[in-house]
Amino acid sequence: MQLDFMVVFSYWQVLAKGLALTLAFTVSCAVLGSVCGFLLSLLRLSKSPLIRIPTGLYVELFRGTPLLIQLFWIFFCLPVVFGISVPPYVSVVLALTLYMTAITSETFRGALKSIPSEQHDACTALGVASWNKVFYVIFPQALLRAVPPLLSNVVSLFKESALISSVGIADLMFVGQNISNSTARPVEFLSAVAVIYFLVAFPLTRLVGVIETRMLRRYAY
Repeated sequence: MQLDFMVVFSYWQVLAKGLALTLAFTVSCAVLGSVCGFLLSLLRLSKSPLIRIPTGLYVELFRGTPLLIQLFWIFFCLPVVFGISVPPYVSVVLALTLYMTAITSETFRGALKSIPSEQHDACTALGVASWNKVFYVIFPQALLRAVPPLLSNVVSLFKESALISSVGIADLMFVGQNISNSTARPVEFLSAVAVIYFLVAFPLTRLVGVIETRMLRRYAY
């Protein structure tokens, strides 16, 4: 067998569509998961064990089990156990969002703990309402501190999204596998898919380093 990587360019439009779908899932689930993760981090810092323990169990469950198992459970097991039919696209969004929520909640929890207690005391002394304190005082500072790990989480989610091909979603990995099977050229197309993932993920990893070394050390600490 002779390798011919030029054949990949004949299918660039199909690969581009798969990449676009992968990015769409990654961005949408990253945004939803980050918002839910911040709210969950506030609940995890609650003094009530009735709130803190269940939220902690949720985080440990989704951080401690493979994303593929979570995806399969939502897509295959929910219809069997609860009689709920979940479409593939909905199951993917739900699985990725729940996973992202769990890992970003720990990121925000660490950022929230790093905020000095004087900030909370000042809000109390000024009579600032709890929700105003959270969204106008605490959240901006926590977000700034959480930017580097949040971007790292997004990169991880982008790479983990390759698993959604297992439920028939025509993402980049699914498209690459189908083309490699139909053309009998797995080396060329799977290598091309790997290069595409790298070209998207590598700039983000470099951006994490730039933000951490230049912005955060100057403005947040």
